[in-house]
Amino acid sequence: MCRGRIDTGMKFVVIIPARYASTRFPGKPLAMIGDRPVIWHVYEQARKVVGDVVVATDDERIYNAVKAFGGRVVMTSDKHRTGTDRCFEALRKLGGAYDVVINLQGDEPFIDPSQITALMRCFEREETDIATLVKPYTADTDLCELENPNSPKVVLNLKGQAIYFSRSVIPYVRSANKAEWMKCHVFYKHIGIYAYRAGVLARITEMDQTQLELAESLEQLRWIENGLCIQTAVTDIETCGIDTEADLEKARRIYEESRKYK
Repeated sequence: MCRGRIDTGMKFVVIIPARYASTRFPGKPLAMIGDRPVIWHVYEQARKVVGDVVVATDDERIYNAVKAFGGRVVMTSDKHRTGTDRCFEALRKLGGAYDVVINLQGDEPFIDPSQITALMRCFEREETDIATLVKPYTADTDLCELENPNSPKVVLNLKGQAIYFSRSVIPYVRSANKAEWMKCHVFYKHIGIYAYRAGVLARITEMDQTQLELAESLEQLRWIENGLCIQTAVTDIETCGIDTEADLEKARRIYEESRKYK
């Protein structure tokens, strides 16, 4: 049931890239939260908003698990460098006249339907090529969290379009002591969920890597360097991606706590 579906006149598909061979946590899409695997939770959250949801995997165990719960799934190559490339192969195999592809990470079991809807709304602007989410750091955020290079930051223009992404803190607030930065400027954390116009997705998979991308190890810099417009939507909801066993245990606690109030 697509309870949160919006009518934009465009046809959306959610593609969920799901690999088994994660370096830090192999097999995490099949890890259990409650009595269901992580990939099921992601899939069901997406179905609350978009009718067409598909898992793209390179592993028969994940393929069979999705089939077992009645989900749509396609097998893709195990040679892809990024989830973006996997999404494009899946799109080609699906066929169909989709206008926008939403790339939803297979390790985000608690993605909120409103966040997916916010991405979809970005395409009401004709100039939008790609959409992604950002979350403002609060004034009481610890400076160490802001400086964490594993949490990319993003600078926006007045239209909410991304100008630059960095693992460093941007911008540098020259007029204030570093300890006061959080109080005098709104910094934005990048949430790594994307949506692309179908034609744009085809283009970016053919682009050569750029110097900025290689320097920061952030593929979205390649898109900016090639002149694409990345529209952002602001969310105040913290995502709970699963990269480690510790993340999984945290997700299980969140899930069990949420069940107490149902």
